Amino acid sequence: MSKDTNMADDGLTTTKILDVAAAQIRRHGHVKTNIVDIAKALGTSHTTIYRHFRSKAEVFDAIVAAAMKDEEALAERFVSATTPAAERLLGLVLALHRRKRENFVDDFEVYQLYRRIVDERPELVRSYAAAMTRLLAAIIEDGVRRKEFTVDDIGAAAEVVRDAVTVYVHPAHVEAAMKAGVDLEPLIRRMMMALTAALTSGVSFDAAE
Repeated sequence: MSKDTNMADDGLTTTKILDVAAAQIRRHGHVKTNIVDIAKALGTSHTTIYRHFRSKAEVFDAIVAAAMKDEEALAERFVSATTPAAERLLGLVLALHRRKRENFVDDFEVYQLYRRIVDERPELVRSYAAAMTRLLAAIIEDGVRRKEFTVDDIGAAAEVVRDAVTVYVHPAHVEAAMKAGVDLEPLIRRMMMALTAALTSGVSFDAAE
């Protein structure tokens, strides 16, 4: 039995490959990291990696997709909370912003990979945006159910909130603000105050048709 097969039988999983790949990116940066580096760090050959991923690009995509899933899980906590919907919307946006900011400081090389993938893989961005829009819609729908919000089109309201706050959670904008020493949280709070005030007063999207 070959060394590659032994490694596979011993539990070389996609998760383990991605963890080691991320560690290599932190050490060398995503430009210099390649499949051979990842394989050496795992103690196997590059052919073993190719049994799980077809290319370095696919490995990198998977790292960023996992980070996006982690952010979705973070956002989901606010959907199931019992606090007022306006507080949950604010909390969700602040949590995503803070996660991006923390990753910029604590995991800079992987953060740069995230930025690059956001620019190069629109399909991943569309999937992420759709997931976040569904979570925002769930909170807004609950707010309507609890008579905290008055909205005639929950999906449209969720899209408006998503579009309005994207600048505060997009990795490029977060990085620019961090480098400029700009604290975005007061701006986020004002933006969300305006948005939730509109939802509370009542928004009819029929008039916009």
